[in-house]
Amino acid sequence: MKITFDFEKPLAELQQQMEKVKQVEEKNNLDMSATIAELQEKFDTTQKEIYANLTGWQKVQISRHPERPYTLQYIELMCDDFIELHGDRTVGDDKAIVGGFGSINGQTVMMIGHQKGKNTKERQYRNFGMPNPEGYRKALRLMKMAEKFNKPVITLIDTPGAFPGLEAEERGQGEAIARNLLEMSVLKVPIICVIIGEGASGGALGIGIGDKVMMLENSWYSVISPENCSTILWKTWENKERAAEVLKLTSTEMLKNKLIDGIIKEPLGGAHQDPVAMASTLKKQLLKDLKTLTEKNIDEVVNERIEKFCSMGVVIED
Repeated sequence: MKITFDFEKPLAELQQQMEKVKQVEEKNNLDMSATIAELQEKFDTTQKEIYANLTGWQKVQISRHPERPYTLQYIELMCDDFIELHGDRTVGDDKAIVGGFGSINGQTVMMIGHQKGKNTKERQYRNFGMPNPEGYRKALRLMKMAEKFNKPVITLIDTPGAFPGLEAEERGQGEAIARNLLEMSVLKVPIICVIIGEGASGGALGIGIGDKVMMLENSWYSVISPENCSTILWKTWENKERAAEVLKLTSTEMLKNKLIDGIIKEPLGGAHQDPVAMASTLKKQLLKDLKTLTEKNIDEVVNERIEKFCSMGVVIED
């Protein structure tokens, strides 16, 4: 295991033991298959136990794994073809948000999503997946184009938040996100949103208003990150694990609180363990939801979308 979190150390140790046994087997020409099988069985059992009982903070860690698939990788694995479109026609092209027309099993859709990077150079180029206002305006331009040509919209959400820099505020960060919330609420094409990693604050909501809002099993969705929440409440990052539990930001908690429509299961250990299998599972779910939504009258779809979001957080007293 190249990158190991603290809670994964027992798995890393078992892997090392198996590798040592295999080396002894090859070096001394011995039959160690029984020992290897025993260690493999123990590894499989331990792996299932660990990932079946993950805490909120541990899921946050998995969602940030550097090898976890990002938007462009999912597009490459799911789409038959993809044409990326650039620019907001006002300021420039924000590299933290990518989008364009793609074809999934012959069905044309508008794909839009946050994009991070696999290394330091890519992360800087993509601004660590934190969009500026022009990123959200680009996304809105593409959604309006999809509406014009009557094509469904799919958004893949994975951001630590909208870029908080002074220049972003000067160019209207809050207005750009708010405009997207308004326009997506009444967009006359089906919208499917999937949180594939981090879903933080307005940075995620800016492309997160949909008829179906799904989360990958080990993703998180919250008004604030655990670290920033800990800083505000306890004046230190040290309580981030406690904050992750209190925020109820996991997919399980979000579904329980009726803030999302479903959870998409990941390969054991996280999406980064098998990106191809993860993309296949995601593709099946998207095709299923697309079929359901495209068969409905669009006015009915829009009304249901509005009612769904308006009902969130409403308290009814007897």
